[in-house]
Amino acid sequence: MDTRVPDPPHKKRFFYGYWIVFFTFLCMLISIGCGSFIYSLFVQPLQSVLGWSRGEIMVGFTIFFIMMGVASLPAGRLVDKRGARPVIAVGAVVMGSGFVILSLMSQLYLFYLGYVLVGAGAGGIGSVPCSAVVSNWFKKKRGTAIGLMSSGIGAGGLVMAPLAGYLIETIGWRGAYLSMALIVWIAIIPLALLTLRTRPQEIGLHPDGALAAETPREVRPGTSEGLTLRQAAGVSAFWLLSVSYFFANFSSMGGIQSQGPNLTDLGFSTGAAAVALGAIGFGSGTGKFIFGWLCDKMSARYVSAIGLSLQATGLVVVLQVGSDSPMAMIWAYSLLIGFGAGSWLPTVSILTSQSFGLQHYGVIFGMISLLLNVGTATGPLVAGVMYDAMGTYYWAFALLAAVHVISIPAVLLVRRPKAYTPA
Repeated sequence: MDTRVPDPPHKKRFFYGYWIVFFTFLCMLISIGCGSFIYSLFVQPLQSVLGWSRGEIMVGFTIFFIMMGVASLPAGRLVDKRGARPVIAVGAVVMGSGFVILSLMSQLYLFYLGYVLVGAGAGGIGSVPCSAVVSNWFKKKRGTAIGLMSSGIGAGGLVMAPLAGYLIETIGWRGAYLSMALIVWIAIIPLALLTLRTRPQEIGLHPDGALAAETPREVRPGTSEGLTLRQAAGVSAFWLLSVSYFFANFSSMGGIQSQGPNLTDLGFSTGAAAVALGAIGFGSGTGKFIFGWLCDKMSARYVSAIGLSLQATGLVVVLQVGSDSPMAMIWAYSLLIGFGAGSWLPTVSILTSQSFGLQHYGVIFGMISLLLNVGTATGPLVAGVMYDAMGTYYWAFALLAAVHVISIPAVLLVRRPKAYTPA
């Protein structure tokens, strides 16, 4: 009889994919928190010191998101071919360099140049490379993992907006811009170079921490585990996603970036405006996790429609805000807008991977990001131009609410292409 004592069961090791989620969370916090959420806090200081109009200043925000979208396409292609580590590290170098230029400039063209670099760098550390990495590391709970990663965007608003507001009031807008450069470089570059892995197979692991790779399900001939960019662009799902999220992000960012100057115009303090942006960030961060989790439970199309409806409701509330409105009302619409806006990244990422697969996910999502970032970039610009023409943000907010009659039906019409059934 065998009397040997059996080996004790191995303790389940910490799955490295959770570290990947944390790191990508940090990337999203930095790229959007420093690049987007704080932007409106600089509007009045730049206007008062340098004499630029709000329309001229908001061109910089348009440049930021256009460059973020333009950079997303090559960033996604490089992640597919070379991995995310060099893409994210270089992106952080470029983004920080843009903030250095912003801290030193006094001419409008240098302001725009600074945001060319900030936007291009943010594309290298933002949603395309980060969602590609997380999608590789998770399969069964991909929605939840993407939601956790995406909540870094909301955390960026919650953390960076109050911090930037404090820095502007204490060390001035130039010092605040320089601080953003240091934050980007110190927080991202060392971790990207030392710890980031694009796929679990690089260190002998499998998605979700499985002990052995699951046998891949057979895919249809010619799909190669996913559609190419050319194939994806030939189906309606690609264009419906692009149209829906173009208008969704047009509305979302137009509303968010108009909150700060709108509140100060109504007589609220810069601190109150920063708190409102922080509330949007809190709602966005919470929403991204919840909407990501919902994508594991129900169709991402319906999850997206719910988020867009909440965002539209928040904008309707904004139209009722006046100089005598209580802070509770401002908190209410901020949380509604933030929570609703939190749906976009988890849902578009899941819809992209489900519709087109992972093999060319980076470049396909990069192209969709380019198109939706045009909406993100033009929303604040249109709002700023409307303000300059009318002296109020009221009609801009009305327009931003109305575009949801396009974005919601478009996402509900998305169907998985017959040419591809995901594994």
